[in-house]
Amino acid sequence: MLEDRTTAASAAPWPAAYPTGYAVVDVETTGLARDDRIVSAAVYRVDARGEIEDHWYTLVNPQRDPGPVWIHGLTSELLAGAPLFSDVAEEFASRLDGRVLVAHNAVFDWSMIAREYARAQRTAPVRQRLCTIALSKELALPLPNHKLESLAAHFGVEQRHAHNALDDARVLAEAFRPSLLAAAGGNVRLPLLECRPLTEWSDGAARVVRQATGPTPVSSYRPGSWRPSRKRPPCPHPNPGRYEPGKPLKQGMRVAFSGDTSVERELLEDRAVEAGLHIATSVSRLTSLLVTNDPESGTSKTVKARSFGTPVIDEAAFGQLLQDVAPATEA
Repeated sequence: MLEDRTTAASAAPWPAAYPTGYAVVDVETTGLARDDRIVSAAVYRVDARGEIEDHWYTLVNPQRDPGPVWIHGLTSELLAGAPLFSDVAEEFASRLDGRVLVAHNAVFDWSMIAREYARAQRTAPVRQRLCTIALSKELALPLPNHKLESLAAHFGVEQRHAHNALDDARVLAEAFRPSLLAAAGGNVRLPLLECRPLTEWSDGAARVVRQATGPTPVSSYRPGSWRPSRKRPPCPHPNPGRYEPGKPLKQGMRVAFSGDTSVERELLEDRAVEAGLHIATSVSRLTSLLVTNDPESGTSKTVKARSFGTPVIDEAAFGQLLQDVAPATEA
């Protein structure tokens, strides 16, 4: 029972590897694409054991149409006098500095924040993030789905204004504390992921590359692409077969990716190649593993993976497995 694990956390020694502080974050945006902008942001700072320390909230003028007003309720008129992101970047950074960023579907919040800092020619002081969806999976919480409202209901947290950044951040902060206590009580390893600052991002019809002299538009950018594809050298190791849950990855395994990743896809693939894995562009019976943050998306890769019995894991689990890849057994 969750109550037992939470009570145990207060009596058992706190895991030494756990972070010393967290910044629970929620952002509302003009949309979900790479060139969309933040229209409001909230941060609840909490201590090592999940106790709330303070909170901060701001509107942000996106300098464009606010997008789905029917969701976040922020009209052009409301945002016209709001500060630009560059105006609040320093204060926002002070709230994040030295802490693990916590968000519900953290891949999205971190991506939006990182792009805003890149546009402002700054770097967000975030080194690690924790997704509460991934944490709820680690804790095997009996949730009907992975919506914030379901997590809130599970812990008895009242949700007063859905899709309001300040209220969503409060709800998440209040639900994060019992989640953290349960994880500590069970000595569960937190699903922490590395945060890398962006050096290029989508801004309308151009791909912008951040250099020492400032951002320079690159007209060859095509909407929907991120980086030009490149050929990789063939993997030198034989394919040892499918990944077996609970065991380490092994050099030579064929890994495919589907959907958005929090770490830029090319960087994630680079790390996999450096570890001795083979990057597969499609899923076949020879694929060892599929990595996706949305296994229910119904993409051709996830459908094929299910039909072939190919193991599917999320990016957080894959990142942990990359830390200790077993050497290949050469023929």
